Amino acid sequence: MNALANETSPYLLQHAHNPVNWYPWGEEALQKALQEDKPIIVSIGYSTCHWCHVMERESFESKEIADIMNEHFVCIKVDREERPDVDNIYMEAIHAMGLRGGWPLNVFLMPDQTPFYGGTYFPPSQWKMLLLNIANAFKKNRDELLRSAREFAQFLNQSEISKYGLKPQNSPNTFAELEQMYQSLAKNFDRMHGGIDKAPKFPMPSIWRFLLMYAFLTKNQEAEKHLHLTLQKMAFGGIYDHLGGGFARYSTDAEWFVPHFEKMLYDNAQLLTLYAEAYHYSQNPIYKEVAYEIFGFIQNELEATEGGFFSALDADSEGEEGKYYVWKKRNLVEILGEDTELFCAYYNVLPQGNWEFANNILYKNLTDEEFAQKHQVPLQELQVKVKNWKTTLLEVRRKRVPPGRDDKILTSWNGLMIKGLLDAYKAFDDEEFLATALYHTEFLLAKLYNAQEGFLYHTFSYKTQEAKQKGFLEDYACTIEALLTLYQATFEKKYLRFAQKLTDYTLENFYDYTEGMFFYTDKNAEKLIARKKEIFDNVIPASNSMMAHNLYFLGILLEKQTYQDIALQMLSQAKKLLLKSTEFTAHWGLLFAYTLTPTAEVAIIGRNYKQAHRDLERYFYPNKVVAASTDADDEIPLLANRTALNHQATFYVCYNKTCQLPTNEVTEACKQLHKIMSNEK
Repeated sequence: MNALANETSPYLLQHAHNPVNWYPWGEEALQKALQEDKPIIVSIGYSTCHWCHVMERESFESKEIADIMNEHFVCIKVDREERPDVDNIYMEAIHAMGLRGGWPLNVFLMPDQTPFYGGTYFPPSQWKMLLLNIANAFKKNRDELLRSAREFAQFLNQSEISKYGLKPQNSPNTFAELEQMYQSLAKNFDRMHGGIDKAPKFPMPSIWRFLLMYAFLTKNQEAEKHLHLTLQKMAFGGIYDHLGGGFARYSTDAEWFVPHFEKMLYDNAQLLTLYAEAYHYSQNPIYKEVAYEIFGFIQNELEATEGGFFSALDADSEGEEGKYYVWKKRNLVEILGEDTELFCAYYNVLPQGNWEFANNILYKNLTDEEFAQKHQVPLQELQVKVKNWKTTLLEVRRKRVPPGRDDKILTSWNGLMIKGLLDAYKAFDDEEFLATALYHTEFLLAKLYNAQEGFLYHTFSYKTQEAKQKGFLEDYACTIEALLTLYQATFEKKYLRFAQKLTDYTLENFYDYTEGMFFYTDKNAEKLIARKKEIFDNVIPASNSMMAHNLYFLGILLEKQTYQDIALQMLSQAKKLLLKSTEFTAHWGLLFAYTLTPTAEVAIIGRNYKQAHRDLERYFYPNKVVAASTDADDEIPLLANRTALNHQATFYVCYNKTCQLPTNEVTEACKQLHKIMSNEK
């Protein structure tokens, strides 16, 4: 075994028995490179990465190739989910080299950690030749490699703010600019299959949450139509697990048909938010069904009994991608009997298979109403059959060898999941969502927060029950958002106080007051060759855009003008990118949309404040903050000096510290909310 044997990351442990003399990223390996004057191979991946497994089998398990690596290099394995800071730096280096990024990411460094060459997956013959060529170049053409490394180091240390020319814009945000953002997105819509017109296709929840808010504000029917098309096509496609619930990471085609079968916590957490919000807005029952099935998947596959959510399920089982999820028609006949043909029509199963090797990926192209009408089956009877099919086939599937599970618990992804549960609670008024969110929040704050020093950890090992790695900005951003949402679901002040405490920590340890954005790493964390700022929204929103959201809403809720000022300054700086590249700044765009109408400040006072709050949340109005209590509370500005009218729960609807007339009627409070919005258009 190599030095990875003592690690807790499932990905690193997968490589612990390789003949390659792997080290984890850390002082020992980095010092060894300096002392022995050897170049470094940093190989980055994650446990559910299919091509990472392939390269391991082909190259890292080969004694011949391992001997070359061990002789000429110091070899470091990195779990990108455990060390996103390292991954971010070397992924940017690959892009600077003019190469397409991805995982596995294999980067060659000088002994001082500066990169000079790299790539992603290499076939074994190509990898072997590359190793020998670089080893030779390091000995004979070192000056040339040093020049390249210095250039890349200089590029990596260039500020993102200056690189993209980001400056605060003095002009006010306008609906015309919002329309420009929508048009920037709409020109790339896939009008047939939903989503953005390209393959592979990722769900990208931030884009569709932006589109939902845009549709809500503008009542644009085309936007609403595309949102529905996208959400339904994703839910009907092979990217969705029709038996067990939950989405795969992406589809390899443009039709949401063939998934890359790995299932990630961060995707499903955000998709729970998306489908819950879409249901809240439209009351479409398909969205509710999907949200509940995502929740079921999380409970069955990724929820740790002791608390916390695991990270992911692998794409492969028994060395074959998707084997756990696909079906052959002949096997279905044995299982379903006389119902087989109806099932096959419902899920588009073919005798010869609809995918490779006579396998079938289950997918739908009709709603239940459309299918029932086409096949002349009573709708209620069909829905009973579908439920029974799922139960029967899940029992069969569970007897198969399951995909591997990455059981590390990441603070940021857990924050996203808690937020998703709370959004589902708001949409469906189901106490199970709230109870689950509360349970896992208490776990997160107990296990992943260092109370003595006041910082968050990034990761918790389920195996060893220990937290490690100082938290990154995304950990704080996701946790603050979860706590802020949890306060507005329970009105327990401890969650609001904790959100403020973590926010103040980020301002002290991550915020760059010179450039007006947050660094990704804590100023007290390990120093790498560059300290980066995450600006662009990806599948997970940029940590800076999440912090801007947090500061904006927390600032309004606590009446802290400095928070709001920082948030609006950040948004102002991002505006140039937002107008130009909305697809990659959609979460910034969502905040932009919130600023176009006054953010309502709602206070609820009275004995029945919880029920009054639930009554209010039956109406979709996302641009608000809510505080509630039995009596006035001077600790929370919105609740100071409030009284209940007529001894009943009373709504105070305000904006910019100006209030409408207090009312006991939820319908009147909602009218006031919509009046605030429409008055500013």
